[in-house]
Amino acid sequence: MLSYQHGYHAGGPADIHKHAALARMLDHMARARRSCTYVETHAGRGLYDLASPEARKTGEAARGIIPALKNPADLPEPYLRAIRLTRALHGPDAYPGSPLIAQLLLRPSDPLHLMELHPQEYAALKKNVHGPGIHVARQDGLVGAMRLLPPHKGDGFLFVDPSYEVKTDYAAAAAFVLEIYRKWQDLRLLLWYPILDAGYHELLVTRLMNAGLPGYDCDQFYFKVETSPRLRGSGLIGINLPDQLKLSH
Repeated sequence: MLSYQHGYHAGGPADIHKHAALARMLDHMARARRSCTYVETHAGRGLYDLASPEARKTGEAARGIIPALKNPADLPEPYLRAIRLTRALHGPDAYPGSPLIAQLLLRPSDPLHLMELHPQEYAALKKNVHGPGIHVARQDGLVGAMRLLPPHKGDGFLFVDPSYEVKTDYAAAAAFVLEIYRKWQDLRLLLWYPILDAGYHELLVTRLMNAGLPGYDCDQFYFKVETSPRLRGSGLIGINLPDQLKLSH
């Protein structure tokens, strides 16, 4: 399905959870000696306007990053840096999606491979995130990641953030992680999933937790009902994460 557009949810509580963790990890990768190839399977448009009709319709940013920025000490410094750089470039209502966070925090020499299947989101992504070493493709990100990884040199980091429009996406995400780990056992991966009342995420978490993957880590953050009426919470799974990148930090 291709109906999902993240502009309605940009800057919401789930974005804070996933982007704060991602920014901290990418900042660490940028400080390492080895180069980092960043691959993202469901990139979206990369840059969002929190004053847009879409963002105002759901009010998720108004219950998420907008009040959170009033207490910046509660947010990781790399995440704050990415937001501030984005707003310096694009205005006070701008919010960075994960591709732009990667571009801003990684080194210019670190290649980015960004994949997005939705035609409008892909067109916006090409416009919003571009430059030397940045490769944007309109394709199935799970298929594309299998072709790209492992990287030819240096380290690699894979961010998997599906829309989960249908409940089978949870099983597909678990199967993909297990398949790509068999291909590349040095895989460093961050996977996001939503937590809904239906509990579809439980199969995904159980399969990966019981797979014996190295450096497995899982973090779930539950929202107050008044903050997120529909989405119960946000989940992250990390693979091959060193101690300083543990999701619980």
